[in-house]
Amino acid sequence: MKIVLIGATGFVGSHLLKEALHRNYDVTAIVRDPSKLAVNDKHLTIVKGDVYNEDELTGLLEGYDVVVSAFNSGWQNPNIYNDFLKGSDAINNAAKKAGIRRIIIVGGAGSLFVAPGVQAVDTDAFPAEWKQGALGARDALTNIQKDSSLDWTFLSPPFNLHPGERTASFRIGHDEPIFNEKGESSISVEDLAVALFNELEKGEFIQRRFTVGY
Repeated sequence: MKIVLIGATGFVGSHLLKEALHRNYDVTAIVRDPSKLAVNDKHLTIVKGDVYNEDELTGLLEGYDVVVSAFNSGWQNPNIYNDFLKGSDAINNAAKKAGIRRIIIVGGAGSLFVAPGVQAVDTDAFPAEWKQGALGARDALTNIQKDSSLDWTFLSPPFNLHPGERTASFRIGHDEPIFNEKGESSISVEDLAVALFNELEKGEFIQRRFTVGY
């Protein structure tokens, strides 16, 4: 299986890359600045590319089997909402033009439902500094849910995604956050990566969203 990873230099993407290489996948990482990816592995190819350039991205994706996207337009980006949607749409469109049906996306927790008909991002308790990015991820999910031409999967992390251990032991949910006995919604980014590649191998959530937590 030939995998393209987008966002490999980010917090989530770097751990996805580590997990993919741990499983001996052949991975091509498309990054804006290759100098930021200091990983040397025989299974890794690093390619410079701009996700906002749909035509360029289409050419880079040709010949691959699956796209794994940890794309984020940057939490300090004042235009994060619009750029998140622009980049997400470009990735989806480029995948289709390149003949790739399978795409797995790491989105946000803000679109998880905390009450009937109520998503976390729409509550007063949702942190203001994360809101525009969360709205972008929520609307990107809404957009891809309408697209039957892709075998997409959208992975929403829990509210607390943190560095930790790779235990490979966690619970799986769908559209609502998973809480432990202490009322915490959390997982290590290492285990989030395990969950994503488990899904890639099993294909249990084709054209569906899922979430994970301890």
